[in-house]
Amino acid sequence: MGADCAAILRGGADLLHLDVMDGHFVPNLTMGPDLCRSLRRAIPGAYLDVHLMVTDPACFFEPFVKAGANHISFHVEAVGISCVPAMVQRLHAMGVEAGVAVNPGTPVDALLPLLSPADEASRPDLILIMSVNPGFSGQKFIASVLDKVRTLRPLLRSDQRIQMDGGINLTNAPEVLEAGCDVLVAASAIFGQPESARAGIVRALRGGAA
Repeated sequence: MGADCAAILRGGADLLHLDVMDGHFVPNLTMGPDLCRSLRRAIPGAYLDVHLMVTDPACFFEPFVKAGANHISFHVEAVGISCVPAMVQRLHAMGVEAGVAVNPGTPVDALLPLLSPADEASRPDLILIMSVNPGFSGQKFIASVLDKVRTLRPLLRSDQRIQMDGGINLTNAPEVLEAGCDVLVAASAIFGQPESARAGIVRALRGGAA
């Protein structure tokens, strides 16, 4: 995995997105801090973007920070909107960037109170819009979530990003970029192809020629 991920970064990817699932918040079980630590050892300069799809994300903050995460996103559905500012502030105090994720069925209105916090340290660095229901790779892209991006983009500062995760491929990437996303997560679209083709796919996903 380290070799595959290093090749993706050499091919132009900006970061590695680590999907963490606990088998409870979503019906699947995936990687933990040890994989994050192994990737940090194998690729010291990689930006590791950890996506916590877990019921109690706060208990995983410290283990993943110690394992070398640069950024940690957690779901508003798991913690409730009132807890988000303090959790963002805690991640910032630990020296990492913080993201807030929402599932396709969560209205965008739930995020609006987070965009103008009383304390600057409580402002998320990234909003992660799920374009599939979290839990499994290879699902079909839910196009209606692009309306959330169109609503949020004008409300964010230039240093805040919108990430989209789920079903991203060469067909829908142009529409995702046009809606206002500036971080695209792709798994099957890249790793499902031969290694020789992956750099071209990364360029195409970013809007460049394949």
